[in-house]
Amino acid sequence: MNKRNLNKKIVNPKNNFFLIAGPCAIEGEDMALRIAEHLVHITDNLKIPFYFKGSFKKANRSRLDSFTGIGDEKALKILDKVRDNFRVPTLTDVHSVNHVEMVASYVDVIQIPAFLIRQTDLIVAAAKTGKIVNLKKGQFMSPESMKHAVKKVVDSGNKQAWVTDRGTMFGYQDMLVDFRGIPKMKEIAPTILDVTHSLQKPNQSGGVTGGQPEMIETIARAGIAAGVDGLFLETHFDPKNAKSDGANMLHLNEINPMMNRLVQIRQTINSL
Repeated sequence: MNKRNLNKKIVNPKNNFFLIAGPCAIEGEDMALRIAEHLVHITDNLKIPFYFKGSFKKANRSRLDSFTGIGDEKALKILDKVRDNFRVPTLTDVHSVNHVEMVASYVDVIQIPAFLIRQTDLIVAAAKTGKIVNLKKGQFMSPESMKHAVKKVVDSGNKQAWVTDRGTMFGYQDMLVDFRGIPKMKEIAPTILDVTHSLQKPNQSGGVTGGQPEMIETIARAGIAAGVDGLFLETHFDPKNAKSDGANMLHLNEINPMMNRLVQIRQTINSL
């Protein structure tokens, strides 16, 4: 298989959800390959279409001394190696128009971060690459308003748009998932639930985002029951020492049992 031709992997399953998963940020080659291998084994066994994700650069940080990356091209080459080694499509996010063309040559899905979802130039640039564009719903936006972001992609000549819910701000330091929005967004585009970011505790006084990883499976179960097309989650074999967002990541060892239970839930719903 040509490494640039992964169309057989890029599907929206009729009978199962797909999974977007990986570390918050690419910290190095060994860690990325280790996480990818583990996830590929699980998703192949459960017949879950899988996309490996990892941020090549962390531009949205509260503090100047926060980890932002190992170098743009170095991280992107690691994503490309994951795609080569495991024949799975890859996803990363972009924060500025001048990154889009470079990123598009390495990944299959370009993600627009929630805080940047109203940046028209960024969305249009991503759409014009011809890649799938994953649009994160802004924490400040209604589900219905995401139709405008999707329309920007479509009007730019790209029919491959996804929408991802990552929670809505609830007060200053909490997020809330409104599951009423799932069917509303499914009318607009394939809809994904970002489980781990929905459990963030942002705007902490220390400048480091907190989280509630113990609630990950609860939110994921609810999302599957609500009919999401895919799940998005971040994972690491050592969350406590992860360089970014460790407080709300799921330990890699917990992925397999949770995915087995989630597949059973989807199968039960499909049989009703």
